[in-house]
Amino acid sequence: MTRFKALHPGGLSVLIDPEVAGQDATDAFFSLHRYEVLERPPYKRLQIGVVAGEQSIIHGRIPGELSKVPYAEPTWLTSGYHSPYYSDNHRKFQKEVRKFFDEVVYPDAVAREEDGKRPSQSVIDQMAEHRALNIHAMRMGPGKHLQGRTLMNGLVKPEEYDYFHELIVTQEFARASLRGYGDGLLGGKVIGLPPVLNFGSDELKARIVPDVLNGKKFICLAISEAHAGSDVMGLQTTAVKSEDGKEWVINGTKKWITNGTFADYFTVGCKTEDGFTVILVERGPGVETKQIKTSYSTTAGTAYITFDSVRVPIGNTLGEDGGGIFVILSNFNHERWVMCCASARSQRGVVEECLKWTNQRKVFGKPLHSQAVIRAKLAGMISRAESVQNWLENITYQMCNMSYKQQANKLAGQIAFLKSFSTSCGQDTARDAVQVFGGRGITKSGMGKFIEHYHRTIPFDSLLGGAEDVLADLGVRQALRAMPKDARL
Repeated sequence: MTRFKALHPGGLSVLIDPEVAGQDATDAFFSLHRYEVLERPPYKRLQIGVVAGEQSIIHGRIPGELSKVPYAEPTWLTSGYHSPYYSDNHRKFQKEVRKFFDEVVYPDAVAREEDGKRPSQSVIDQMAEHRALNIHAMRMGPGKHLQGRTLMNGLVKPEEYDYFHELIVTQEFARASLRGYGDGLLGGKVIGLPPVLNFGSDELKARIVPDVLNGKKFICLAISEAHAGSDVMGLQTTAVKSEDGKEWVINGTKKWITNGTFADYFTVGCKTEDGFTVILVERGPGVETKQIKTSYSTTAGTAYITFDSVRVPIGNTLGEDGGGIFVILSNFNHERWVMCCASARSQRGVVEECLKWTNQRKVFGKPLHSQAVIRAKLAGMISRAESVQNWLENITYQMCNMSYKQQANKLAGQIAFLKSFSTSCGQDTARDAVQVFGGRGITKSGMGKFIEHYHRTIPFDSLLGGAEDVLADLGVRQALRAMPKDARL
């Protein structure tokens, strides 16, 4: 105790309180601390022994294990429930993916979220492992880019990898990560590389794609500007062809670009003579990036980018001259769907935190959940998490059974609605969770640290990929476009 009193954040008085000293302090401890405190080296080394013949019934995070807390897992992972969407292969795949993210990614996420540095290259390399895992490639979804690659130690064949496998990767990543780190760990690649894969020349793809999928080079999507966000056609960055017609000369700025500070390549939306064109720009003379500090960690590498007379080969054009709007719109569906996957999983994590807390927190001599108003908030959180997940799985099933062109035609409105709905639900859940945790819900450390983090960073989800109101309006306009001409009351 003499050695520990100087380490204890609450000082000595709490430790010698008559209701704690010499008593079973389990309930008192867990009303103030998370289990992980016991696993920290400065405290763990102070353990003097164990009670003979007794075994601990409380444990911390076990890598790869499913939670037994109700609604902490989607129903397909909950004992006794069934799903028409997931095969035995999906279940085996999920188990291995979770174990990897828990053991490799989570510790780095905690450390980098704290110090603001970019994700560790060692983690990026382990996710790449060309002959074993290829997680970077799997995050891009099904496609030709997987051919010839070993996926998760051969657990799934490239031709059998589907959108439910990708959903699993995205949700397990969201579960084991933190918001800024989640974007920092090559979120820019997930949205910046598809235009290269789908619209780049064979020569360009052969030169760019392998290094990006192997975690050796980094790419980002550079569309948003200070003058234009959701209004893509209002972009002011220009690209003009050189006199010999062999190069683009690009001038302008981009803002809020994820991974921009450390990207080697930039998928850039430009205003051109023929309208709007997307061009792949390589970092070099005339390209300058500056860190933007936002309400989540700088580990995301959010950047302000300046292009000053940057010369780019015409061969770096993605799609046709003036056809950039098709390139970007075709990219939006997958980008927004990925965000919905992460949003659904993050909300479920908040539900788990709140159920645990209301069960162990005592107020007026009873568990916090004895209060009807708290149970009402829990009901809302659970309902929202379940509805988002079920809508997401329905859309994912449609994606598995539609061509890329059919998805663009049929699912743009559906995905826009889901993105708007899921992030709106997330904001409601964040607000309710803070009320459940009280002061702890606005404290960056301790019992409510994940709630504080979620409440502080949920606005990112509501804006990235399109603001909620804009996407809801897109969904309605898509529906109105499909209205039959003979429809009458």
